[in-house]
Amino acid sequence: MELTVAAHPLLEVGAFAMRFEHPLAQLATPHEIVQLVEPATAAPLVSSDTVRTEVRNLLRYGGFRPSGRSKPAAEYLHAAHQEGRFPRINAAVDACNVASLWSGLPISLVDADKLQQPLTVAVLPLGTSYVFNPSGQVIDASGLLCLCDAVGPSGTPVKDAQRTKTHDGTRAVLAIVWGTRSLPGRTAKATAWYRQLSAQLGDVGDVSLKP
Repeated sequence: MELTVAAHPLLEVGAFAMRFEHPLAQLATPHEIVQLVEPATAAPLVSSDTVRTEVRNLLRYGGFRPSGRSKPAAEYLHAAHQEGRFPRINAAVDACNVASLWSGLPISLVDADKLQQPLTVAVLPLGTSYVFNPSGQVIDASGLLCLCDAVGPSGTPVKDAQRTKTHDGTRAVLAIVWGTRSLPGRTAKATAWYRQLSAQLGDVGDVSLKP
């Protein structure tokens, strides 16, 4: 799989693909991943106020305002974890959410079989919006970094598009770690750990990143 990444002074993308032997509905979340939500968990990465600030700066570069209901997805996970309501969705999303929680980096996880080439990562132009949940709610994504396919927006550091989200029948996914050069080494470490967690679920493969 190939992904073209537009020039950006801050963005550092981590990416990999994964294919499952069975549909997601038939995969249980491994105990190792479930354990990482427990209060006394020791993870290889820990988020911080510095990480949250730098991620927001990354999103602001294109003119997007990452606050309120449009805050980075990792911040939502942090708040949910602190309040004891960390979400459980499916095995693939659970691994994604754990990696995002502890790294502090937003991560997009989309159904690879729903994507139409070519795939690009770039800042969205003004006036761009997309549906992000089953009820049809729309987000104004003007100036937001986004994974797009031939149809339109797919994954962002805030909310992934409903059109390409994982579902019970998903057999293949593309993961995008939204990292920033202002946190040297963090994107690579988070992506490597996330790949390690995901390897418990299926076959992990590389994604070719092209400028």
